[in-house]
Amino acid sequence: MFSIRVATPLALLLLSGCVMGPDHTAPQTALPAQFNEGGQKSAGDPTSVAWWTAFHDAQLNKLVKQGIDQNLGVLQSLERIDQARAAVTSAQASLFPSLTGTASEKGSKTNGSINSSPESWASSGGLSVSWLVDLWGQYRSSAASAKASLDGAYDSVDTARLTYLSDLTKSYINARYYQKRVAIARDAVKSRRETLSLTKLQLEAGAASRLDVVQSEGLVNSTLADIPGLEASFYANAYHISTLLGLPASTLIHDLEKGGAQPTPRSAVVTGVPADLIRNRPDIRLAERTLASAVYSISTAKAQLFPSITLSGSISPSYISSSARAGTSNTWSFGPALNLPIFDGGALRANVKSKESAARGAYLAWKQTVLTGVEEVQSALAAYNRDARSVAASRAYVKSYKEALELSTASYKDGASSLLDVLDAQRQLTTAQASLATAIQQLANDYVTLNIAIGGGYAFNGKAEAIAATVRPAEMPATLAKKN
Repeated sequence: MFSIRVATPLALLLLSGCVMGPDHTAPQTALPAQFNEGGQKSAGDPTSVAWWTAFHDAQLNKLVKQGIDQNLGVLQSLERIDQARAAVTSAQASLFPSLTGTASEKGSKTNGSINSSPESWASSGGLSVSWLVDLWGQYRSSAASAKASLDGAYDSVDTARLTYLSDLTKSYINARYYQKRVAIARDAVKSRRETLSLTKLQLEAGAASRLDVVQSEGLVNSTLADIPGLEASFYANAYHISTLLGLPASTLIHDLEKGGAQPTPRSAVVTGVPADLIRNRPDIRLAERTLASAVYSISTAKAQLFPSITLSGSISPSYISSSARAGTSNTWSFGPALNLPIFDGGALRANVKSKESAARGAYLAWKQTVLTGVEEVQSALAAYNRDARSVAASRAYVKSYKEALELSTASYKDGASSLLDVLDAQRQLTTAQASLATAIQQLANDYVTLNIAIGGGYAFNGKAEAIAATVRPAEMPATLAKKN
């Protein structure tokens, strides 16, 4: 009998090394050797490259650094790290025995004319221990799943930082674009008012008609009508920047209203090869960690199909004191308990199939994320490589119509051409200038898109593990503030 008592725990410990279900390995999918229009060499690690400095815009650089530790999306992702850490601790706790202590003291006495008893006191305490032997690796796989989710939480922070960089820089580019459009419109109003004044003088001299004056006034007013919409678009982007920084808009708006040149990138982008994306893109890493968590969940579900054994024991000393007697008593117990699933209507096996299907779906999501990343890089690269030609053509377009306006205005003053020639040249110049501003805006936005697509810059201020300890917390109600 003694040998059986000794052998049983040893057998349980040996069996506890078993793990049911698949083990996670890094997924793979076929990728092209290089991007179309891209190079053949790896880009290395672009995650810490501050690519936005290529715009040579001090205010943009300041906003990026100022907002990275204030952006609410990043701060929310940082909070999810704490949640994931707590989940890991909870999952690992199941691997260890649980110990519970109790203590009590009670007094009793019965008084009455019919029946009475002497006063007595009873003191007791107890310790109980319970350990569910992890025979099939249920809790180990749960802990592995939780650790994969924790890794994914760090990747979520990096994804939020990448999203912040994209949103902030594009909003800044767009704000400067609308400022430029407003400036173009105001210059056009000034030029057309000068033409209107000249036309009125010629009307007084009999060299122009009332129709010429009305047409000139109409062009002035149509340009004035465009300005409010352009200004509203500027303010919309400026307010969005203030939201991204988690700050009131008043100071930021004042700084942006001072104006500035349209951001134009002045450096090339090294895109690397498609295989780099699996390492550098945080959304792809997050998808892989989600897959890992799903695979470990299969093992957890399969382990529930098999018997489980719980080792439990307790000891309860007590002391009783009364006028009649006093003394102690001790009770203890120890032994295994077997839990055997016999009939559950197929619920446990259905749970296994559900986890397997979820893991297959997670793999497909990972593969889709990878292929989407490749597509995003190739599309952004194709656009960016052509943007410079569009900007160059637009500059030539503006130059041509500036000269056309000068020639038509001089000819009109000399009476050699009609007012319609001047008005048409003014319209064409304004259109050309707007097209140039739009081309520069597109070039800048495509530069941002390309750098975001390769996973660039989100770790410029350190890895997620480092900033999780340094980034300031968001303002919280006192009841929700962290307690150290």
